[in-house]
Amino acid sequence: MPPNERSLVANRREQMFPHLEAYEIERVRRFGEIQSFAAGEALAQVGKVGAGVIILLNGSVGVTQRDMKGHNTPIVTHVAGSFMGELAQLAGRPSLVDAVATTTVEALVIAPAKLRALFIAEAELGERIMRALILRRVGLLETGAGPIIVGDPGNSDVIRLQNFLSRNGHPHVDLDPESDHEARCLIDRFRVDSSSLPIVLCPNGDLLQNPTELKLARCLGLVGPLDENRLYDVTIVGAGPAGMAAAVYAASEGLSVLILDCRSFGGQAGASSRIENYLGFPTGITGMALMARAFNQAQKFGAEFAIPSEVVGLETNKNGNASDFTLRLGDGQRVRTRAVVVATGVRYRRLGVANLPDFEGSSVHYWASPIEGKLCSQQEVVLVGAGNSAGQAVVYLASRAKKVCLLARGGDISLSMSQYLVDRIKGLPNVEIHTSSEITSLAGNDGILETITWRSPSGDEVTRSIRHLFLFIGADPETGWLSDTSVKLDPKGFVLTGVGAGEDCASLETSIPGIFAIGDVRAGSIKRVAAGVGEGAQVVAALHTFLSSATASPRAAATA
Repeated sequence: MPPNERSLVANRREQMFPHLEAYEIERVRRFGEIQSFAAGEALAQVGKVGAGVIILLNGSVGVTQRDMKGHNTPIVTHVAGSFMGELAQLAGRPSLVDAVATTTVEALVIAPAKLRALFIAEAELGERIMRALILRRVGLLETGAGPIIVGDPGNSDVIRLQNFLSRNGHPHVDLDPESDHEARCLIDRFRVDSSSLPIVLCPNGDLLQNPTELKLARCLGLVGPLDENRLYDVTIVGAGPAGMAAAVYAASEGLSVLILDCRSFGGQAGASSRIENYLGFPTGITGMALMARAFNQAQKFGAEFAIPSEVVGLETNKNGNASDFTLRLGDGQRVRTRAVVVATGVRYRRLGVANLPDFEGSSVHYWASPIEGKLCSQQEVVLVGAGNSAGQAVVYLASRAKKVCLLARGGDISLSMSQYLVDRIKGLPNVEIHTSSEITSLAGNDGILETITWRSPSGDEVTRSIRHLFLFIGADPETGWLSDTSVKLDPKGFVLTGVGAGEDCASLETSIPGIFAIGDVRAGSIKRVAAGVGEGAQVVAALHTFLSSATASPRAAATA
């Protein structure tokens, strides 16, 4: 991490660990319960769900970070007037640190649900507490906490697990067994064969061998069993910009909201290295930073997240003249909801090269995050694409790679890319632009790309020794899970809404009353972050109108 980022957290230590005055504590007493702890008693333990945010009234508590050997490194000692917790406590998830009373302690314990009520009722004080929780998570991300991933940094499964945790804002530690003594000790301690790598050591002590994202998430307490008897007001499928905006606005207006996504929050925008044309950020902001703010904001208002959770089917349940819906998940769970917002976005297309799957994950990438940037440091890379996502990735990779070859099938990238990106790319000395060019073959061994061949405008083929290929070549809608429903799609698979779905449909409503579509997955939408956020806000008004109806309309009854 660059030194300036480390100093940023160091310089904001007072904001990370603020001291509450006596009158401020009095204002929040109604949200918590007084509890006492004896000297030596644990107030928080790594891997166990904590009680929430704990404000100390008397005594002191030492907070430490545990390493792989079980040793504890001091982080801070809390005294009367300070409070314990970080973002895990906002969502009721397992602790990433240990906290032990060093003296007899009297404290005000605020449970997650009450904490969210505090944020709303005491906005100014709530802002200070929220800022501290966020900065503490940033500190844990910097120092490395949470699960330990052991494996070759270039291994596709290691990259997959790193991306999952990074894009969900979860701290972790990466160890290379070839160069790290501690990694070898872990492998020997658990008697793991090298063929079983990567392994993940979870904070609760469980060892996982090359787990799926869902299995890892369950081990970390990021997802748990859903209450199949609960009826949500709205379930949002997809946690990209559109879905996150809908979650924030719906939850802030009192609706019970569940957000499902099969990968991470933020969608493809979350992988963007820098967004510079989003209103209110003149110097730009990384997609991850923007989406992390939205994620925390949605939780602040009480929205619930289940990530990763893949929706595989949708059923309509008739209740007299009204109806609600059941979403079937890939792990067999079911979610009941009064309304559904489809915000599943799109997935990047794959090249029509026969052996492409052999290199996906390790050498072929569909986004350019710091993980991929580190992998291709000071190497020559190829990026295929000519849209804004491709342009942002080129600019980012140019700051890491020795050279970036941008391949575009068309003859002029300015026809599909914002002018500010075109101008910036043309000014980068280590970027080559190859228009009217197309990749014809890939070659390599054991999942590692060695050469890329493309056809130039003259018809000649160019072969270069390149290990990493980035693909941003258009996208297809994520609507396969709607195939067994009567939701109308256009010929390309995008969801029809408004008059395109039916004469009586509201602007963002699909052909089934109570099911709405927003963002990139919607036919005719503008494929921009700001447009998705706008639709996410707009759909909440339609949700209120639909939910306020005591019984379904004649059209609803007929469609159901």
